[in-house]
Amino acid sequence: MGDINGENKKKTAREIIENYNGPKVRIMEVCGTHTHEIFRLGIRKLLPPQVELISGPGCPVCVTPVGFIDEAVYLALEKKATICTFGDLVRVPGTKKSLADARAEGAKIRIVYSPADAEKYAAEHPEEQVVFLSVGFETTTPAGCLSVKKAREDGLTNYSLLVANKTMPQAYQALKGSADVFLYPGHVNAITGTKLCEQLAEDGVSGVVAGFTAKELLTALAVALVRFQEGKPFFVNCYPRVVKEEGSPEAQKLMEELMEPCDSEWRGLGVIPGSGLVLKKEWENFDARKKYAVPPIQGKPNPACRCGDVLQGKCKPSDCKVFGKVCTPQHPVGACMVSNEGACSAYFMYGN
Repeated sequence: MGDINGENKKKTAREIIENYNGPKVRIMEVCGTHTHEIFRLGIRKLLPPQVELISGPGCPVCVTPVGFIDEAVYLALEKKATICTFGDLVRVPGTKKSLADARAEGAKIRIVYSPADAEKYAAEHPEEQVVFLSVGFETTTPAGCLSVKKAREDGLTNYSLLVANKTMPQAYQALKGSADVFLYPGHVNAITGTKLCEQLAEDGVSGVVAGFTAKELLTALAVALVRFQEGKPFFVNCYPRVVKEEGSPEAQKLMEELMEPCDSEWRGLGVIPGSGLVLKKEWENFDARKKYAVPPIQGKPNPACRCGDVLQGKCKPSDCKVFGKVCTPQHPVGACMVSNEGACSAYFMYGN
């Protein structure tokens, strides 16, 4: 599966991984989809003992802080806004309530599949104040921006975003001591390009961009192991059919037009300066926090939940005392068990 260039070119990626006898290495899958695919495809079973795969903060729902859920519940119950959201967020626990709890109390919570669906709903229901919960990384942010532009074109005054969009670069810097090599998410790099990863390699942070098929993941892991043994920081794009050096200039331009960086809280990582996005002043009519004068809300996570440690690679989900007992996908205590991309959900579904 996927030949590797250089001295190992006659070996397959699988053989390189299975026969690795180099130094101990920690590889962080930043992306939740990578975590699930690696489990699903049985790749973890191929790894020798000195290769440790750890999960990182690449699941948008998982890194969204408790306070964001509290803000959404506030808008739903106190401001009577119709909340449009991706399904994963509905069951994420807030300090006291989830959006599912708010819905049980009469709040209007609608599941949508894109920000465009939310904008369309707002256009069709002018009597309702509609708020879309905008979470995610560079992959999903452009769609939220497009929905705001469309709302302005449509003359809507009843549509806004509660923004918790994040950008990955500063997170890599914050986590650079947690792993030896990052498995970069291919879909994010399809938007941002590879220049940042090349810069990180110059700063001593190694990584490979990986796709999502078995062949692409095995190739990326094999390249990472071969290059790690050379003892120097490195970057390799192992997903060149999708990821180009320049990324997507159109998506980048759209985000720059509507959004600007801000400090942002990540579950488990705390506040990372410049890692969040907020609508620019000329678009603030579509910023739900400003529109509804949302008071500062400091969320309090359940102290029994170790989601934050999992997101930093400090522990495995199975190390958490409530994992699989009190905390299950049916009754989640933390966000990492709720999301289809969450590490705890993957460990629960596929085992350790």
